Amino acid sequence: MNKRGLTASLLLAGLLLAGCGADNESQSDSGSAAAPAARQADKAGGGAVQEQAAPEQGKDTTAQSPDLRVDQRSIIYTGSITIRVDDVTSAAAQVTGIAAASGGFVGGDERHSGDGSSTANITLRVPADKFTSAVDQIAKLGTEESRGINTQDVTEEVVDLDARISVQKARVDSGKRLLAEAKNLDDLVMLEREVATRESDLASLEAKKRRLADLSSLSTITVVLLDPAAVAEKPTEEPPGFLAGLSGGWEALTASLGVLLTVLGALLPWIIALGVPAWAVVHLLRRHRRRNTPALIAPAAETPPSTP
Repeated sequence: MNKRGLTASLLLAGLLLAGCGADNESQSDSGSAAAPAARQADKAGGGAVQEQAAPEQGKDTTAQSPDLRVDQRSIIYTGSITIRVDDVTSAAAQVTGIAAASGGFVGGDERHSGDGSSTANITLRVPADKFTSAVDQIAKLGTEESRGINTQDVTEEVVDLDARISVQKARVDSGKRLLAEAKNLDDLVMLEREVATRESDLASLEAKKRRLADLSSLSTITVVLLDPAAVAEKPTEEPPGFLAGLSGGWEALTASLGVLLTVLGALLPWIIALGVPAWAVVHLLRRHRRRNTPALIAPAAETPPSTP
């Protein structure tokens, strides 16, 4: 091989080595550039997974507390108002119209007329949010003589009923699952009785909740209408302390005596009708027994023997 061929071979080998080195550098560069991207993607993906897992864990472990704000509380409103009007019939019609306009209805209507006067006692059921406005409108129908407003907060009772209903529903469901898996007749009968008892308790709790919901959603207003000649009934005030106890004891005593006399009055005709003949029969039997009983003659006393 001459010098020119040797030089060509060396140049070719150098070019091949340079190409391999460039390929290795490009691969290492691309690998080093891809690694941070992959790490960032893994970090982002892991963070997303943690962020998604955190809300789920919080959702499972965080208990929702009841909303006890004033506007969310269950409050029962009851009120009574006494109005003196010129015409009871016309005022009663207006009271009924106020209830209907408020979205309520008339729960009771009792009217009396006679002795030159007339009165009306009307019970209204109106939505709780219209309670105050309805009372104010009724007060404008005439001269207001008395008004009484009472409120009862039953929020705690409603919350307690909700919790008990949830527990009772779970008990009913578990009882039904066991009933479906019953294998013999004895277990079937026992589980049917248990499920029926649990369903009855659940129905009772739900009825209580519906009752509270009805009283809190619809308020009760008792309207007393009086014409100018009617006399308003004033509640009697009892004296405080010892006098109140004495008055209550005396009323209880008179009430007890009244009941006793009533019972004696009811029994007296029976005592006369049955007791007098019975006494006569007993008296005659005693007289007859005395006549037929021989008299017992006492023996004469023995005279002691004479001594000579």
